[in-house]
Amino acid sequence: MRHPFIFLCLLGLAQASAAEMIGSVNTKFKLMGPSDKIVVEVFDDEDLPGVACYLSRAKTGGISGAVGVAEDTSDASLDCAQIGPINVPDDIRNGKRNGEQVFKKRTSLVFKTLQVVRFYDPQRNVLVYMTYSDRIIEGSPKNSVAVVAIAPWAAQPPGAAAPTPAPGAAAPATKPGQ
Repeated sequence: MRHPFIFLCLLGLAQASAAEMIGSVNTKFKLMGPSDKIVVEVFDDEDLPGVACYLSRAKTGGISGAVGVAEDTSDASLDCAQIGPINVPDDIRNGKRNGEQVFKKRTSLVFKTLQVVRFYDPQRNVLVYMTYSDRIIEGSPKNSVAVVAIAPWAAQPPGAAAPTPAPGAAAPATKPGQ
């Protein structure tokens, strides 16, 4: 390839599109270039429709951050939720795909990535998602874990727009005869 730098930039852009930006907050003002931030992104587990994961992570600003050569810190937090019915395939259920990568984002130009991997705990019927950062030479022990308890999901009739109660909220009471 004649232009490896261009290829690496395009590769980084392709990976960045796997998550949807929800929002961000500034954490450190930079006189030149964008401020350092904490960004919140969401991505769906492509192999298990019905699970969405929210990831907050540090994003380095300044001139180096603006041109894409800054290295972000390994600070990240993760939470995942059931947003629809979950059907766990046999190869996940039997542990053959434990530790499978479900999300990856470059956090430096070449050497560092932030990853999310998935495990299945059959005794408790839960999915466990873990985020961590790695480098070619040395990774970071900083990590975060989120657990999704797989619950039955009531099917709605076509065209029904019944509200979904918030997690942990009690279902609305019904009157006799309804």
